[in-house]
Amino acid sequence: GREGAEQGTLVMMAGGDADRLDALRPMLAAFTRQVVHMGDIGSGQATKAVNQIMAAGINQAVTEALAFGAAEGLDMAQVIDVIAGGAAGNWFLAHRGASMLDGRFTPGFRVALHDKDLAICQSMAAAHGAQLPIVEMTRVHYRRLREQGFADEDISSLMRLKRALFADHG
Repeated sequence: GREGAEQGTLVMMAGGDADRLDALRPMLAAFTRQVVHMGDIGSGQATKAVNQIMAAGINQAVTEALAFGAAEGLDMAQVIDVIAGGAAGNWFLAHRGASMLDGRFTPGFRVALHDKDLAICQSMAAAHGAQLPIVEMTRVHYRRLREQGFADEDISSLMRLKRALFADHG
């Protein structure tokens, strides 16, 4: 995401010839914290796909859970604080939880970009004859966000749709 690129903390997953990658490491060090050789050509892309699938699932779980907690009338700052240190704690909750609850969706990783990556994941899974339900559901939700004009917001804007689940039920 944007923060990682700006802070030089990105981890790059690369595939291909290890010697060629080693030759590029000084240039890549300008914007990455770490470059990890994952194996043959395509291995870096496949590893990125694993990351994007996980990000989709985490986004779905965190936004849905926070919308639920807010609908339950909980002190959401306290909820984030207590959960962040436990088994369900994660980067997305810690770095996007408060801003989501405040309705701020400044791009770190844009909806349109994640949707593009998830389309690649779908194609890769289809080559195995598989479908990925979390990816499919997330892409449906991202399409709704894009249709509503939120394509350039952070993926945490999924919270808009999750909050709407509780809007008519008081």
